[in-house]
Amino acid sequence: MLSLREMMGDPRSFLCGVELVSTRGTMQDARAVATRNLASELVKVREVDWVSITDNAGGNPMLGPLALGKPVLYAGKEVLIHLSCKDFNRNGLESQAWLLASEGFHNILALSGDYPAGGYGGAPKPVFDIDSVGLLQLLSDMNRRRKTSFFLGAVATNFKLRENEVVPQLLKLEKKIDVGAEFVVGQIGYDARKSHEMKAWLDLKGRPTPPAPVALVGNVFLLSAKVARFFHGGKIPGVVVSDALLAECERRARDRNYFLDLAAKQVAIFRGLGYRGVYLGGIDSVEDLLAVLERARAFGPGDWKTFAREIRYSRPGEFFCFAESPDGLADPTRLNPELAARAKTSNVTLSYRLSKWIHDKAFTPGTALFEMGARLYRKAADPAQGPPVLRDLEHVTKAALFRCKDCGDCSLPDIAYLCPESQCAKNQRNGPCGGTRDGKCEVAEFECIWARAYDRLKFEGRAAELLAHAPAVQDQGLRGTSSWGNAFLGKDHHAPPSPAKGSATAGKGACPPKLVPEPSEGGPKPDPVTHV
Repeated sequence: MLSLREMMGDPRSFLCGVELVSTRGTMQDARAVATRNLASELVKVREVDWVSITDNAGGNPMLGPLALGKPVLYAGKEVLIHLSCKDFNRNGLESQAWLLASEGFHNILALSGDYPAGGYGGAPKPVFDIDSVGLLQLLSDMNRRRKTSFFLGAVATNFKLRENEVVPQLLKLEKKIDVGAEFVVGQIGYDARKSHEMKAWLDLKGRPTPPAPVALVGNVFLLSAKVARFFHGGKIPGVVVSDALLAECERRARDRNYFLDLAAKQVAIFRGLGYRGVYLGGIDSVEDLLAVLERARAFGPGDWKTFAREIRYSRPGEFFCFAESPDGLADPTRLNPELAARAKTSNVTLSYRLSKWIHDKAFTPGTALFEMGARLYRKAADPAQGPPVLRDLEHVTKAALFRCKDCGDCSLPDIAYLCPESQCAKNQRNGPCGGTRDGKCEVAEFECIWARAYDRLKFEGRAAELLAHAPAVQDQGLRGTSSWGNAFLGKDHHAPPSPAKGSATAGKGACPPKLVPEPSEGGPKPDPVTHV
């Protein structure tokens, strides 16, 4: 039997995966039994290449994916396990990864995850110790150092309204590929032009990269009028059903063939666009699955182009990175001129300009003020806190300007002087999560810091540098210490690794954090996290 990696590595193949959403309760509960029965039937379907199992979907507590995954794996079908950062810190994630590898699961879809919803006794405290980029880096490091064989996937979306949402998502997708993602599953969406744009963007940017091409997998969710209303209401962060699509779904509410045809047409579009396969969700029965696949096979070779013109449910004013081609898709030869424009923005504030100027003068290695700061903190009675007067000044200024949480490992210069601890619900340090709604945070009604950071850098003509710093993995051991001192003394995630900490590379020249130190290494233990 071929592995999922081998199947996706074959450019002649067009694959099919089916999503199973776990349930709340034990395997003996009625809903779990129904899901398990569906899984057993999917194993027998020759057209299904893998089964994908969610991890606390929607932020709700559910049965762990291994419970559903084991019978499928042991029956001989490839299984893709979702692993998200919302419920585990980095140690817990590493532990889960060891468990997966030990049980024979090697296909992992790495996600930041939805913000936790309900739980026992009320809303739980989210973790988000690292994000999807950090998780991919951790798992890639395990592959290199511990000889695991994880086949790593990522999720990406460009089904966003505003430029300062769309472009950061695509830049983060590039970073995910750089740190180890070997395949990418798109988010649920209903706009063929946007689906084409994701592929065109990666082709333009030189991704997929050798030695193995990155496989793009299109997301096809079998709608109904009820589900369309649910998606339209913003109940699932990052999933959009436009007014026009909702109206059509409502009009066709009793026409099951319409929804089966819509899914089949999307399958045909992804095949025509050159995607490596499709990821089918919303499947409640094998009969529906086979109906979608049979209809997709019945289409003619060029029918997908007609369907691509038809399935264009964008929203008024939606941003596109490429000009529209004559066939209604993206024209890879013509970028949207707005990408190069230096647009005025209210996000370029006096505080930003002042912070940037101070950082350039005082916190840039090699400058006179940086060398002076390093000497002062090195000679302080407590180097972790530094001179008391400077520590007091740091507290007052950073609390006033950034609502600083005193994490000790500051990402302000990484995010255009916006604090991910105080101004991001998920503490995202390597780009935005996929859950923004029209530029606003999925959790609270404030503008996403990554949208604001993009505006600031674009105004300066540096938008492409938005994620030049990544991957950033925060060292929690520095919490409560002076971030100024840690910057001066090379203790935070900006410090280059010493030769003793290794120089393994990931992607295009990036030096990964050392997340899995060898217990057998002699001498003093190195810091667990370093970063270039």
